[in-house]
Amino acid sequence: MRDENKASRQQKIEEAAYTVLEAKGYAGASMLAIAKAARASNETLYNWYGDKTGLFKALVLRNAEEVKALLEEGLDSGKRPLDILHALGPRLLALLVSPRAIQLNRAAAADPTGELGAVISERGRESIAPLIGEVMERARREGALEFDATGEAVGLYLNLLVGDLQIRRVIGREPPLDEAAINRRAEQAYERFLRLASPSGQP
Repeated sequence: MRDENKASRQQKIEEAAYTVLEAKGYAGASMLAIAKAARASNETLYNWYGDKTGLFKALVLRNAEEVKALLEEGLDSGKRPLDILHALGPRLLALLVSPRAIQLNRAAAADPTGELGAVISERGRESIAPLIGEVMERARREGALEFDATGEAVGLYLNLLVGDLQIRRVIGREPPLDEAAINRRAEQAYERFLRLASPSGQP
């Protein structure tokens, strides 16, 4: 199968997976149900994704790939670490409060097996946080940041950026954020983080 055709079919399968997830929850989102919704064969899904966990890992990874690519490209480019962190904020926040991320998290909260939550953790924060840590460690080596433990610095930044916003979106207590609100919150998080973690307390 040509790469573009496969990519198009994968997109349809993954869109169908979200539709089935919303309708049936994670427990009811069988590979067969998703295959039927996508008008694909069950065999194709198993060949491409391995099993249901593999399919949802792919969804979470695709949802996060733009942010992951931004960090990786920034680290490879030699850009100033604080510039990478500054550019990251709105993209990461937009990802975490996007409709698909909220849908995945709602399904995870309702999944009694804990499987989907483990997938989100593994492919989401656990794949992105180490890259944020690399950016911060580079900034520390350059004298732009000052902290003792990388994990604590990453946690502080994410708490300032996200706080309880995502969970409030998941439980329906917070309306969707528009681009201006996302940019404003990300800028505030960046400035507050620098006040706490930069030697001078300034950007």
